[in-house]
Amino acid sequence: MTFKKLYLILLTISTGIISCTKESPKKQYDTTRILAYEVNPKKAQLHFYWKNEQGQIYGNAKNLKTQLQANKQELIFAMNGGMYKKDQSPQGLYIEKGKILAPLDRKEEGYGNFYLQPNGIFYITKDNVATICITDSLNTAIRSIKYATQSGPMLVIDGKLHAKLTKGSKNLNIRNGVGVLPNGNLLFAMSKEKINFYDFATYFKENGCQNALYLDGFVSKTYLPEKKYEQMDGNFGVIIGAIKTN
Repeated sequence: MTFKKLYLILLTISTGIISCTKESPKKQYDTTRILAYEVNPKKAQLHFYWKNEQGQIYGNAKNLKTQLQANKQELIFAMNGGMYKKDQSPQGLYIEKGKILAPLDRKEEGYGNFYLQPNGIFYITKDNVATICITDSLNTAIRSIKYATQSGPMLVIDGKLHAKLTKGSKNLNIRNGVGVLPNGNLLFAMSKEKINFYDFATYFKENGCQNALYLDGFVSKTYLPEKKYEQMDGNFGVIIGAIKTN
């Protein structure tokens, strides 16, 4: 093999490596502004919680953790899981363990962020496949869904920011949401400080999420002891939680 041929081979390999590096999504996850938690829905024990067996609403991570401990289960992550009404019932579709506990809301107009169209649905099938889609494009049979929560607005839609989100907006709040990463895992995130929709949505896009959904605003809380973040107060509706597996 001549030196020239060897040089061309090495040049091709190095160019390919550089190209692959450029195409890989930027992985930043935790930032100075945002707390994040990645979950593999195929492996993790991820559940949606609203009421306990006595029909009492959990309301916050403290109550949920206490209940789980009584059942010899350890809570390792929790985050409020979508908007709720004054009685703490889920706003829009809510499915828990395959049962529809709140109906799908297809109204196109209404008060609040929930109706900033398009809104969307975050669901996990009984095969533990996680999906986020705009409400009107839900085409999965309800009977195949294990967990679902409807909220709004969508933050990222097919790789693009929601068209109604404004760069530089002064609408600032603590916010939390969820996106689906390129590997199929879920990226849960909550801002540590007040942030606008545009910047929050950009965070998910920059991490490679093709679709991401806003869950809620100023009431948002996260329990994540592995990162020394343990917000156990609050009084909201649905909670998304992960428990330790043996």
